[in-house]
Amino acid sequence: MHTDAPEPYTADWLASTAGGGDRTRAHAADQAGLPRLHRDDVVVLRALGLGDALTGVAALRGVRRLAPGRRLVLAAPGATGSLLRGLGVVDEVLPMPGLVPFPPVPAGMTVVNLHGRGPASHRLLQDTRPRRLVAFASGEAHHAGPAWHAEEHEVDRWCRLVRDAGGECSRADLRLRPRSEADAARARHAGSAPVVLHPGAASPARHWPAGRWRRVAAALAADGHAVVVTGSHTEAPLGRTVSGGLAGVEDQTGRHTLGGLSALIRDAALVLSADTGVAHLATGWCVPSVVLFGPVPPARWGPAVDPDLHEVLWHGDPEAGVWGDPHGDRLDPLLDQVTVEEVLAAAGRQLDRRLLSGRTHREP
Repeated sequence: MHTDAPEPYTADWLASTAGGGDRTRAHAADQAGLPRLHRDDVVVLRALGLGDALTGVAALRGVRRLAPGRRLVLAAPGATGSLLRGLGVVDEVLPMPGLVPFPPVPAGMTVVNLHGRGPASHRLLQDTRPRRLVAFASGEAHHAGPAWHAEEHEVDRWCRLVRDAGGECSRADLRLRPRSEADAARARHAGSAPVVLHPGAASPARHWPAGRWRRVAAALAADGHAVVVTGSHTEAPLGRTVSGGLAGVEDQTGRHTLGGLSALIRDAALVLSADTGVAHLATGWCVPSVVLFGPVPPARWGPAVDPDLHEVLWHGDPEAGVWGDPHGDRLDPLLDQVTVEEVLAAAGRQLDRRLLSGRTHREP
């Protein structure tokens, strides 16, 4: 989540929980489908979206090192949790759509708050009667821990928390595969893998205009690249606007599960998107990307590894200290300043590097 407010939420209706509202209401998970938890389990709360889940991968690896041999359970939305379980980052998923009360769990577990700074998320975890709570300091929740630094990069913030608890981790732990493996895959498929264009975002503030995305798609297709447009089923109208009638541009909005989207990104030549979850998939899979930023600076949410693979386009002042609203209901002015020409130039640089890398690997 991109906010420095006390707690992040997945939907507006969860906001009442932050004020200590009705904390006795039933949790949203289906009891019948829940994993059976044990005292030796380590439960990590990060009940947020795809981008948040992926920026938390490095810290999750640190938690595993903190408690080797113990089952690592992620409390998160089912789809994102299942993706990380399938990738071996966690062992089990406790489906939680946001800051809702936990189902009955055994007392005495180790619990880790990778969700927010408190107090609401701290209190939810304290209600489980844990043996140990790893979390940032919160006076309201009466918890002593490391101080929260609002200016930190999201990846660094959670790694610092886990390192303080004894679990070694760093930005390098973000990768979902070794960089050498990714480079070899790009070399094998140089010239044939698609360019993935993901025009959507969770809020209008991060929606670069569809007409500009369409011009980017048309130009890349005219240059001989296979272009694939992605998005959720609710973004199907956007996908049609961007791709409709363009030769060499395939609209795949609404066709993929989260796992399928992840695989598509893994095998792409290049990924173009706004600051959203797909950008973090590209970072994790070590796939070249161009990421358009507006309300939030890339110093806080940009690609944290492999700078040679990722270009960020942003017209903000890194010294400003005051940023826009990433959840706003209108296009952020800084994102609006990004031009089609800038995006195409950045895409061209990344694609040229990729083709050069492929030739280098093939030539004796």
